[in-house]
Amino acid sequence: MKDRVRGVLDSGKVNVDDPAPEFELPALIGGVRKNFRLAEYRGKSLILAFYPFNWQDTSVRQMAAYQAQRAQLLSRNAETVGINVESIMNTTAWERANGPFDFPLCSDFWPHGAVSRRYGVLRESGSEAGASERAIFVVSPAGRLVLCKTYEPDETPSLDDIFPLVEKI
Repeated sequence: MKDRVRGVLDSGKVNVDDPAPEFELPALIGGVRKNFRLAEYRGKSLILAFYPFNWQDTSVRQMAAYQAQRAQLLSRNAETVGINVESIMNTTAWERANGPFDFPLCSDFWPHGAVSRRYGVLRESGSEAGASERAIFVVSPAGRLVLCKTYEPDETPSLDDIFPLVEKI
């Protein structure tokens, strides 16, 4: 039984109603390098926005749209958190070129893709192996997952579908 349970926990697949896997990552928060700890945001809804790479047009559009809608999220006791596998230095340069972004931008660089793997969105094979999928996870104020959704690499996930969900939790 222990081996079966351990295998399930180690699989990296998370589902709605699961506790959100805890993590700590280096991040830019309002342009300042800090550590982001999921546990420190308990009591607030979080939109974890995994994206493959910084320097993609889709990623720029996605994060710019989230910045534009940030006030609406904050008024609903929610925050966006961008996560990708690029280094914090790469993310800093990208944010300076394309921002500013006031929400946390996390670097899942070392150990490479560990958080993406825990959430089940690290690409393990193919031409973009090592990058995360473009995915959205909504974490309730109690720390449980209420939405887990992946998108096509060039699809820009909209927060319009997220607002009604955040209002309910």
